Amino acid sequence: MKIQFLYFEDCPSHDKALARLREVMAEVGSQSEIEIVKVETDEEAEAWRFTGSPTILIDGQDIDPPPVGAQSALTCRVYVLPNGRYSPLPAAETIREALLAAAR
Repeated sequence: MKIQFLYFEDCPSHDKALARLREVMAEVGSQSEIEIVKVETDEEAEAWRFTGSPTILIDGQDIDPPPVGAQSALTCRVYVLPNGRYSPLPAAETIREALLAAAR
């Protein structure tokens, strides 16, 4: 399983998001390495189809795909949690579901 963690330095939530990813990986017993990618230019954002920081890709798929037509940008990302609230971090259950689905 290939796990990539993409972030933009100006968004303060990336450290907490990476910690959450590592915690959930430990919970599900994932031994995969995390490739950490710092996105620094508009060109890199476009190449990665990066719609905001943080973004977690598992086997090249965004764990919480952005809406169709979302633009690549050096910006902070907002996630909608299962309870409908907004957060700068993906929900632990979203990460868990994506890891377990990829492991099947």
